Amino acid sequence: MEAAAVPRSVAACRAAPALPAARALALPRRALSVSIAAASTRRLHLTARRAADGEGAETAPEAVPIEKRFPPFPSVMDINQIREILPHRFPFLLVDRVIEYKAGEYAVGIKNVTINDNFFPGHFPERPIMPGVLMVEAMAQVGGLVMLQPEVGGSRDNFFFAGIDKVRFRKPVIAGDTLIMRMTLTKYQKRFGLAKMEGKAYVGGDLVCEGEFLLVSATE
Repeated sequence: MEAAAVPRSVAACRAAPALPAARALALPRRALSVSIAAASTRRLHLTARRAADGEGAETAPEAVPIEKRFPPFPSVMDINQIREILPHRFPFLLVDRVIEYKAGEYAVGIKNVTINDNFFPGHFPERPIMPGVLMVEAMAQVGGLVMLQPEVGGSRDNFFFAGIDKVRFRKPVIAGDTLIMRMTLTKYQKRFGLAKMEGKAYVGGDLVCEGEFLLVSATE
């Protein structure tokens, strides 16, 4: 009895070696990756050629001079208004301007630190650094601007800096810096005339000093 004839197509399939499933799947992906890489390379070459020919090049806007890049600080209170509120005078008035203020809540003041400040000849002649105690004093004066307003009921005649706690100096402040100080009222006991404030001072966005302040309105 003769063996049944096997169709040629089936015989060819049986004769061909089977590929592992993983390899069979990998071939199309590899080919696709090669084609994507080739297309990307062609785009890069085309972009480079266009750039060399001056095609598609964008004209950069004219650079703004550095002296025009920085807006001036706002002025909520100028030095004359500050002098009407604080009793301090030269050489101990350490707030030049108030740039933000909310009655009975907080104030943000600035001190322009210059080489002409009277403490630099002694602190230190070779490296002019603003004394930490004067940074604390300047911050307390900004706190006084919060508390000595009519809305709060303070009086410049009997309001004093009573204490500090958790004060930390993070970075030195030198001549040429602008010290930006935010003082925020955290607790006020009007009966006893006690005000607790949180203070933070910055130069160029960097925290340079922070602490907790106690101010008191003394009764006569």
